[in-house]
Amino acid sequence: MGEIRDAVRQRLRDGIVDAARAQTIAGGWDGVRMGAVAAAAGVSRQTVYNEFGSKAGLAAALAQREIDRFVAEVRTALETHGSDVYAAAYAAIERTLTEAAGNPLIKAILTSARGGSDELLPYLTTRSELVLAAASGALLDWAGRHLPETEPDRMAFAADSIVRLVVSHIVLPLDPVDRTAARLATLAARLVADAHP
Repeated sequence: MGEIRDAVRQRLRDGIVDAARAQTIAGGWDGVRMGAVAAAAGVSRQTVYNEFGSKAGLAAALAQREIDRFVAEVRTALETHGSDVYAAAYAAIERTLTEAAGNPLIKAILTSARGGSDELLPYLTTRSELVLAAASGALLDWAGRHLPETEPDRMAFAADSIVRLVVSHIVLPLDPVDRTAARLATLAARLVADAHP
């Protein structure tokens, strides 16, 4: 019975987050209204507040879901290449940058920030602990399976550094994705090599 209740609640939350995502894409986060999200999700405004507490709570849930999706892609890309550090790093970085460039929510966040609104941008930058922890965790899990001889502290620094650089290239891209991915993968290989005892 509890599993069914949890599944129903998760579907409810997913529907609300889907509605918030669609509205953010359509008009930016500033244009998102809890009442409109509720109407689009087919629930009461109070239900949205009961589930998320506030607009900031809804923003955090929206950010977390996007992060989870990106990290799942990173894990898949890393595992495809086993212990080949350069190939795994390139695949994960290239997929992340490509997905971010084509992701309408990321575009809406960055466009809103350039227009003077930055309510969601901190989830990618100054309040990016969700991104850093999840993505670094994926890299550390991969390293634990495929590069067990690396020193944990050095590997943690390498993972954190690479994730921070990838996030910076999502926010402010400089070069084509393949060129950026190649350069960051080379750097990742060097940092991982430095993590060997």
